[in-house]
Parts: sequence; structure tokens; C-alpha cells
Amino acid sequence: MKEILYLEVPIPDISAVRIWLQADFEPGNGQKILTPDGFRLRVSTEATTADAAISENLPTELSVFVWSVQRTTYLKVFRWGNQPFPGEGQILQRLTKEIRKRFGHNYPEPPQIDSSQSIFEALAPYYPLTVKYFQKMPNGEYDLKRAYWWEQRWREGVRNPRQPRQVVFSGKGDWGLATGDWDKENPNPQSLIPNTQYDLIYIGGALGAIHAAVMAKLGYKVLLVERLPFGRMNREWNISRDEIQSLVNLGLVTTAELETVIGREYKDGFNKFFDGNNPPKLRSPILHTPTVLNLALESDKWLQLCGQKLRAAGGEIWDETEFIRADINKSQVVVTVKHLKSGNEQQVTGRLLVDAMGTASPIAWQLNGGRAFDSVCPTVGAVIEGGFEPGVWDSQYGDVLYSHGDISRGRQLIWELFPGVGEELTIYLFHYHQVNAQNPGSLLEMYEDFFTILPEYRRCDVDKLVWKKPTFGYIPGHFSVSSSDRTVAFDRLIAIGDAASLQSPLVFTGFGSLVRNLERLTTLLNIALKHDLLSFRNLNRIRAYQSNVAVTWLFSKGMMVPTGKFLPPQRINSMLNTFFGLLADEPPEVADNFIKDRCDWLTFNRLALKAARKNPALLLWIWQLAGFKDLLRWLGNYFNFGRHALVSALLSGWFPHFLIKIGPVLEPRYPALWLRLLAIRYAITTGKPRSPNQLTTVNSEAMIQESRVTSH
Repeated sequence: MKEILYLEVPIPDISAVRIWLQADFEPGNGQKILTPDGFRLRVSTEATTADAAISENLPTELSVFVWSVQRTTYLKVFRWGNQPFPGEGQILQRLTKEIRKRFGHNYPEPPQIDSSQSIFEALAPYYPLTVKYFQKMPNGEYDLKRAYWWEQRWREGVRNPRQPRQVVFSGKGDWGLATGDWDKENPNPQSLIPNTQYDLIYIGGALGAIHAAVMAKLGYKVLLVERLPFGRMNREWNISRDEIQSLVNLGLVTTAELETVIGREYKDGFNKFFDGNNPPKLRSPILHTPTVLNLALESDKWLQLCGQKLRAAGGEIWDETEFIRADINKSQVVVTVKHLKSGNEQQVTGRLLVDAMGTASPIAWQLNGGRAFDSVCPTVGAVIEGGFEPGVWDSQYGDVLYSHGDISRGRQLIWELFPGVGEELTIYLFHYHQVNAQNPGSLLEMYEDFFTILPEYRRCDVDKLVWKKPTFGYIPGHFSVSSSDRTVAFDRLIAIGDAASLQSPLVFTGFGSLVRNLERLTTLLNIALKHDLLSFRNLNRIRAYQSNVAVTWLFSKGMMVPTGKFLPPQRINSMLNTFFGLLADEPPEVADNFIKDRCDWLTFNRLALKAARKNPALLLWIWQLAGFKDLLRWLGNYFNFGRHALVSALLSGWFPHFLIKIGPVLEPRYPALWLRLLAIRYAITTGKPRSPNQLTTVNSEAMIQESRVTSH
């Protein structure tokens, strides 16, 4: 018996495929015998008589059958016999062509909602399980509206990238931003007020709350504007202890305070991808990552703690308030916001606007025109309080990256599972996705998958689960060729977090990336504010670009199925198992550094060469997925990575210490030069590998202390 064909049929309705196979498909050769899951194709009597090569003991026969998993239908063809079936190649070609024509890719649109309907009534015909289980969640109606709103906002940005909704206006025509006559078209009496109300105005209260609290503790007057009730999160946050230590080093929280928001610290994390259809050499053992994402934070408590720190330092929080527009002139930024409950609009002035709105940010789309984001991870899931049978999961362990099937309707679905407080489990389902106007990526479609296939992933009766809250969002990625490839700033405006496409290429954790770069962003922004270096030229230096992260975007792209294309269903799992199998054979710190964006040039090249030797087809697969143009872009990344590694090797041993010595003299006289030198210092030291058990150290703590704000 030999497998000769394996296809993904991108439709949940397996009966439709089976009926088509049995009733409509004509193989053109052989005798068709129906079976419960497809049909058998037997050599006709005439062919058997004419072909003496066919064995009497093992007659040549094809078995065609379908099965369903992950709300997707799969088809395989096996040959019973050592000899090819007569006309075998033509039969397989005809089957593939006709099944692709009959069951092609479909990218459903969420329905438009009638204002007279509830969100449950409007979505029930299209996403019945999603509606059913959101109805069982506290605040389920509000959260489902939020998921629907986020998907609509994301689709709008993807489909109108070159003419995004204009929300930032400037009195000057700089850097492609739409301009208006400040006095005539945008009358605004407050713009003439010389004294601003705030130093910093943050839009977005999730990742923005962390950064805002740090800046408020430095002495700045901060306003945080949040569209949701403050403290509500659509995601839970996981991180490692060595990474979260940076928040203690920065003085945001004490060690004791940090312990109060840690819900669980697990012993080990598993990384495993389905390999049932991989050849033996491309199967891999479990990769253990005990210090990756092994701290589960209680996000609500964490945000409330950040809010307390912010208010205690004199900051303000306006929640349930939506950003409308920003008007920028030479002396300040005027922000128009709308209180959602009352409908009242208000204007506030500040020295600097910080965009922390994430992927839904209209500012990010406007700043970057047709290329705000290159990739995205549509992510859905939930926090589950209980209902699993004993033995389904040990709360001392987590799933960091896991797949239980092959490509599903044009996506390689990946699970994450993190234990929380008590019996709580936070479970995510996501996939790596290329930004595409025809196929932006759907949260609602993913949720229907989530509720349907959760029992396939972890044994459970979904109706018995106790739901605490949903978790969802779009986590973006940007394939940067150089440090200036993406615009993260304008005069008196800067983006952080997901709005700046700050994420990790493997686990796509915007929270972890922000925390890892928080010292860098805080120190540089502090210098810029102290010396009023708030022009685009200066603010655009305040970014968390890493050449070792930029070079791994090709790895991310290798996990994305191009829209409209069909790949061998096992292809992406084969690629993942190739690489994670190599990491499993390495010392633990290699995988830890790689996943935490600390892979150096030598390690990257060594692993790449090992992967090519283990699976030579990998290079061809990447070529097919990325294409010639993106491979050329990546070669530019690789060149920059090597150049950066050389510069870092030459400077990192002495340059940071040199800056600490000259800082007190250089900063007061040449603040713009000082900002640039500090940016270089962080560029050459951020992302360096760490030895086992090494905790985060703050090499520039002296700089931070020297740069603290004394008065405004």
C-alpha cells in the first residue's frame, strides 16, 4: 500500500465532498466501487486480462477517501499494489483539477449588522457556535461587539491602505501626511494656547498603560485615553521572569508588587507540531522551553496596578473615550477625543502624542500608507475557569506552540495554552497570515473554528466548560529591510507596541517585545522630551528595531499560505518540525535566546546550515512561499544583519561605558547628538544572547538616573 495523493479540501462540509466524489467525479478508467468515505477504483476485467504484470495475489486498486478535522476536509489516495494503476497519473491530475474547481478557497465576509438587531441575532446564522458560547460569557455581548468592530476596522485598513482614513493633520506638509490650512480649514482656538495641558497623551490603554506609567514616574504630566473601560483586556499576557525583571529595574513596580499580579508560574512549556504526515526524517521530538512565556500575569490586575502607578504620579486616565483626530503644529499637538457614553467631544493639548492603539490604529495606517503591516496573526481564544475532566491538563505545564493537524482552509492553525490562577486555562488559536485585501483574516471565522475543534485539541465537552472571558486580536508584523524601513513617528507623534509593529517573529508577543525594549524606549523618549527634540527626525530614532529580528521575517513568511494557493497540507508542519527539531537538539539556552529575539549572527548561520543539510527541500519551499522579490529583500536583511554584527562586535565592549563617562558633558551641549549616540548604543546591545540563568541587567541604569526629570 502506498500513498500517492494528499489534498486539503477547504470546506467544512465533508458530506458535500463525499457526495461529489461518489456521484459526480468520473475517473475515466477502472471500475468505481462506493465506500462509506469515498470509493475504490478497481482495474476492469478487460484491463486485467490484457495486463499480465498485475499480481494475482495483490490486485492493483486505488482507494480514495475523505475525512474531516479542524473544520476542514482532507482527501487521500492509496494504491494497493506494487505496479502503478493503469492511467494513474491522468486520474490523479483530473481529480486534483476538478476538486479544486468545485471546492476552491472561500473567504467569507462578516455580515453587515442592522442597528435594530442585537449582535447575537445578527451573527447567529453565520457563526452559530460563536454566538452560543459568547452568550455564556460574562459581558459576552459587549465582547462580541468588540471582536466584530475590531475585524471591521482591520478590514477597512487592509482594503484601503493607500488612502487610509485621515486622522492626523499638520500645518506643514511633511512626510506625506495630508495637510490643511491650520487657521481656515481646521479652526482651533486651543492651538494658540502656548502652555500645553500635558507632556504626553497616550491613545490606547493596554500596552500604552505600561509605558505611560513609567513616563509619569519620571515626572511627566501624562494623559491616557482608552476606548474600553480601563483595565479590560482582550488578551492575557505571558512572559518570562528574566524579561519582566526589567520593570523592576526601571522602578515601575517592586518585586513584591510584581508577585501579586503573577497568576501562575509553570515548570515547562512544550513546542510540538503535527507530524503524522511527515516523513520520518522530518519528525521531531518535543522542544522544551521552561523559561519561555512561563509567567501568566493577571492582565486586569496588572493594568489596574499600572493605572494606580500612573495616577499616583499625577497622571490621568480617560476611559470609554475614543480618539477622533490629531492636529499638529510647531508648538504642540491638539487631540480631539469623544466620550462614548455621553457623545461629547473634547480637545486636549500636549507636547507629544503616543499611538498605542495596536493594529486598529488609523494613525499607523496613515503614517505608512500602503505598507502599514506585512503580516498578521489573527488570534482568538478564551480564559476558561473550569469544566475539563481531571487529567486533561497538568497546570504545571504550558503549550507554547502546538498544532494538531495540517493546513486548514489555507491556514496552519497553531494552539497556545497557558495555566492561570487556580484551575484557569488560557487557550489561544492563531495562524500566521499575509496581509491581503481579498483575504484580510477573520476573527469571527477563527472563533467558529475555535469552538468547533477545541475538543480535538484538548479532550473536553465544550458545553460543560466555564467561560471567564474571550481573548482576541490582530497581532501585526512588518518585514523591515532596515532600521528606517517603517515610519514610527511624525512631528510630536510616536507609535509604540503593535502600532509600531513591535513583535516577535515566532510567538508574536507584542507585550513581551515592548517589555524587552521598555528601557530603550523610555530612556530615549526621556531625552527627547527633556530637550524638546520632538521633530520627526529625532523621534524616528526612538524605535525598537533589531537586525536579528528583522532577518527572521522570512521564517514567519514560511508559515503563511499565500492567498488563493494550495500547498501540500503537511508542508508548513514539515518546515516547523525541521527547525524546532534542530532547537530540541541544542542546549536549552539556544532555543530560549532564539524565541526571545536574542539570536546572534553565528548561531543563526549555524542553525540555517544545519536546517539545509537536514532538509534540502527547505530552500525550495521557502522560494515557493516567498517569491523572488521577497528573497531579494531578505538578502538585504541578511547583509544588514552581518554588518550590524560586525559593528556590534567592534563597539559593544567599550562604547556603552564611554557614553556613561561623556554623558554629563555632552548631553547639555549637544542633546540631539546625545540622543543619536544613545540610539546607536541600544542598537548594538539590544538582543544580545544571554547565558543560562542570567537575569536582565540594566547596563544603562546610570543613564536613566542621570536623565530623570526634575521639573517641568
